[in-house]
Amino acid sequence: MMTVRKSSVFPATEQEIYRKLQKLKTLQYIAYPFATFEPVNGDNQLVWSAGTVSSFKFKLFGWIPFGVHAIKVIRFGLEEGILTSETNKHVAVWNHEITLEKLDENTTRYTDVVKIDAGWKTVLVYLWAVCFYKHRQKKWIKLLRKTEEV
Repeated sequence: MMTVRKSSVFPATEQEIYRKLQKLKTLQYIAYPFATFEPVNGDNQLVWSAGTVSSFKFKLFGWIPFGVHAIKVIRFGLEEGILTSETNKHVAVWNHEITLEKLDENTTRYTDVVKIDAGWKTVLVYLWAVCFYKHRQKKWIKLLRKTEEV
């Protein structure tokens, strides 16, 4: 198992970030073009909450099919943070934790911690994930500086 940890300071409050975290459209925006997530059931209005399990047609770089990716939400709250247990046929374990730490009235430290186990592919998946989470956090900052919603 390998762990990716990436933190950034976001120009927003914890509440603003948390509100955006609840929406599937935010994930779709910040993941693109490294990955795309299309709900298997077609529900693009999904709102994340503890206890939900969702399945997605997952594509690397938006065009390489990578199977169905399942996301089980273990914890989803502003105070307790976010924890998901994710898997697909190529990656047995993708446990993703998000924490938000208020720095001042308008800035928040956002941290992704991802534990990955993909058997012999773990190192390759880890290297992709390092790039992916760096990209995601840059897209987050871009999103938070915009005035419109995704």
